[in-house]
Amino acid sequence: MKLSNNTILITGGTSGIGFEMVQQFYNLDNKLIVTSSNQHNLDKLKIQFPKIETIVCNLANFSSVLYFINECSTRYNDINIVINNAGIQHNYDWIEEKDGYKKIDDEIRINLISPFQIIYGLLPILISKKNSAIVNISSGLAFAPKKSAPIYCSTKAAVHNGTRALRYQLENTNIKVFEIIPPLVDTKMTTGRGQGKISTKQLVDEFLDNFKKDKLESSIDKVKILRIIQRLFPKLADKIMKNRG
Repeated sequence: MKLSNNTILITGGTSGIGFEMVQQFYNLDNKLIVTSSNQHNLDKLKIQFPKIETIVCNLANFSSVLYFINECSTRYNDINIVINNAGIQHNYDWIEEKDGYKKIDDEIRINLISPFQIIYGLLPILISKKNSAIVNISSGLAFAPKKSAPIYCSTKAAVHNGTRALRYQLENTNIKVFEIIPPLVDTKMTTGRGQGKISTKQLVDEFLDNFKKDKLESSIDKVKILRIIQRLFPKLADKIMKNRG
């Protein structure tokens, strides 16, 4: 994939990994459409990167997602890369939790349902381009879960397998389907949790190197080691990850 002169949709682009994606792709001379559920954060982002386009979208709300897909189809039919970056993680004890229904619903919708609905809705645009890509972000927790986040781990395992299946469906088209599999990354979402975090810059740098080489699956940093351990010594991998922050 080429790194410049694309039209790229990035969900959750106002912080964390998404913000780093915006920054790096912006500096590589791409047109960017960035989403967030918070208009104020999008306005601040546009001050920093004045050439970007922004759309508010609440990925936890189906009507908002449909409106967003329609807006993209109408206003930005030059999109050739979709990066599904937005995600949330709730860490809680199900025995003690009092608001579990909403947390379960929000995590599944934001992490899994909405990204695949966006892909489905924008597929006619992507398939009409000569050089298109879908980029989904899963997690090392897809391979060895931690006990404090059963729904997050479930959604990321589903993203991993769903991305692989979608890659099979699209392998004879012009659309390349990429997956980023991060370790623990230093973002607002992981504040106060875990040690040995990598920076968002380190993650995006490694992904972009793979992206330009058409390496479809990017196991980032420690995830490479985790996957080897999981394959050879699955019980050890589970033990290592079980009590992660």
